Amino acid sequence: MAVDPSALDRMVTALVPSLSRSLAEQFNVFRVMRHGTHEKQLSNVFAWLLTVDGTHDLGDAFQRLFVEAVNEDLPPRAVKLPACQYQVVQEVDTSGHEERGKDIADIVLTCATACIVVENYEFSDGHGHGYNRYLAYGAAGGRHSVVVLLCSRWEAHRQADGWENAVVVTYAELLRRLEAHVAADTTWRRSHPHEYFFIQQMLQHFVEGAPIMSTEDRIAFIKTMCETGESARYGQRPQDVAAQEFADLLAHHAKRQFEEGRGTLADVKRALKQFATQNLRDQVNAGLQAGLVTTVETRFVGQWEWCVTLRRSNSQPAVFLEFGPTAVVENKRARVPIERPDYTTIFLTRQATGHDGIDVIAPTSVGLGEVLAGLGPEDTRLRDGILAIISAPEALQS
Repeated sequence: MAVDPSALDRMVTALVPSLSRSLAEQFNVFRVMRHGTHEKQLSNVFAWLLTVDGTHDLGDAFQRLFVEAVNEDLPPRAVKLPACQYQVVQEVDTSGHEERGKDIADIVLTCATACIVVENYEFSDGHGHGYNRYLAYGAAGGRHSVVVLLCSRWEAHRQADGWENAVVVTYAELLRRLEAHVAADTTWRRSHPHEYFFIQQMLQHFVEGAPIMSTEDRIAFIKTMCETGESARYGQRPQDVAAQEFADLLAHHAKRQFEEGRGTLADVKRALKQFATQNLRDQVNAGLQAGLVTTVETRFVGQWEWCVTLRRSNSQPAVFLEFGPTAVVENKRARVPIERPDYTTIFLTRQATGHDGIDVIAPTSVGLGEVLAGLGPEDTRLRDGILAIISAPEALQS
């Protein structure tokens, strides 16, 4: 379909707020508590779900789901495991009487005729544990023994030294089975809101990731599609092809806008340094008796790149002319940030004495567009702001 570049410009600009909100980190109990960053933590959660009389009140449902997943991954002619009635134990020493030291399995499920020995790790990797020792431990007493790798990611090339024979069950596979089970049990969800919330948090953190967009953002997205002439794409078939074509087009256009935006920032930096060198330094020095501006620098990179520095004599604090991304960073770390910053303008900051960073941030009325157009030698707005920020008392420091 025909594409209007100006409409795409409007669309990308309109979508940035909702997309930035969707990409921002959202609340999740596992992230807040930094849980799940170590295998022992996740083993505790899975062992809790596997335990028949656990406080989740799911009975043996999760145990059955787990064994079902294991049985499905066994070789076609292999003996299937009993569906339930397993006792669950954690941190089990599988080394027996060997002299090579302990070899601890994360979770072990045992019933009268079978034993499932589980190694829980981020990848499908035995990471130093002995597959044969796990297998032998499970087979003690003539039980049917199966070794399982419970993991976040299945990467077959990591499986060696016997672990290529292990059954692999991923968190996503197992938790999706649990999700389907609780979705079909309205009574349990209604009577166990806290447990249900916990399971949803597990799904979000380990399987789905944070929701892409809220309902409000989805409606705003549809509105933008309609207003920019792109809504006809919803009627195209097949929809997955239409979605991919739209995504590719939008990504290409957003990339171009991003690159052009960076180019504009660079142009502002050059023009601002030129004005500071040719006019602003003399303007400021005419209003100072000491601590004169000696040099104009643009040495910073990264998040500090969009800055012009006015170095001063007699070890006096430097003054920074900042804009765009750098102004965002400085305003966030200021003790008293500007409440409604206008990032189409230049900001002034003062170097702190005694420590890194700034102690004052102040807005100006000088727009980025004005800088690009060229500030005249008679324009004293930046001079006035710099003289004010140099003399700002301690009470005004941020």
